[in-house]
Amino acid sequence: MLLKPRYDGPPIIAIEPRLAGPHPVVQQRQRLVELLGQLSDDEWLHPSRCDAWTVQDVITHLNSTNGFWTFSIGQAVAGEPTRFLASFDPVASPAELVDSTQAESPAATFEAFRTSTEDMVRVVESLDDKSWASVGEAPPGHVPLPLVADHALWDSWVHERDIVLPLGRVPVEDDGEVLTCLRYAAALGQAFEIGQGGGSCGSAVLEVTEPDARIVVSAEGDQVRVHEGPAPDGAQVGRLSAVPLLEMLSRRDSGQPELEVVGWLAAGLATVFDETEVPVAGAQPPSRMRSKAGRVA
Repeated sequence: MLLKPRYDGPPIIAIEPRLAGPHPVVQQRQRLVELLGQLSDDEWLHPSRCDAWTVQDVITHLNSTNGFWTFSIGQAVAGEPTRFLASFDPVASPAELVDSTQAESPAATFEAFRTSTEDMVRVVESLDDKSWASVGEAPPGHVPLPLVADHALWDSWVHERDIVLPLGRVPVEDDGEVLTCLRYAAALGQAFEIGQGGGSCGSAVLEVTEPDARIVVSAEGDQVRVHEGPAPDGAQVGRLSAVPLLEMLSRRDSGQPELEVVGWLAAGLATVFDETEVPVAGAQPPSRMRSKAGRVA
């Protein structure tokens, strides 16, 4: 299924609470480069949580997304936001890219990812307040650059866990990264639903612990808004610690029973990534979603 990004009109997502200070996408990417530099060749070839993908395959995918984010941000600042993703198949396209690079060595993959990360970090760190207000392309369409960076962070944060957990390593769970990803992931599913011509007005309240947060998600016709204000009567409520909730919203098995509210929030991800089943505690998510969820589009 092709994405249907919104390029005209108001941004399909609005997130009001913002983390103070530099965007955490920089520290997450730099940490991932440091981790990858420590891996043996056997670890590069180890299976990830993504079905049929090794650690190296996941990084091949993230290397391609680094290039996209760097170009998208640069064009946004230039006042010429891209429109590439209207013809992007989020299931088939990444798999075809990875299949085409199977002969590459782990060392070559690492060097490519290190270089593309440096390029992306350089572009992000060059942004000033005026530049951050620019509009760039992300899978939901044209959105302010903080949301472009949010998607880039969420995508890589999930994939970092996709490789770290199977390797038996302890993933870093930075509060700023987790909350930024959680607010974005909570909005993304309904944004995809609206983009695909579905969706329905409604609200959800996420009472989150570790770190503590209250996240209100309101789908209001043509936009999904994330805020901390009052929620309408009848809003669905979910209570859980942040990381398992974020795993659920990202269509990963959190090891806990899935909250009912997640079904509504993540419906658009299921649509876009051809999910036919819901991940259940103690079982791997459906193979199609394990290999496709969380990608750039």
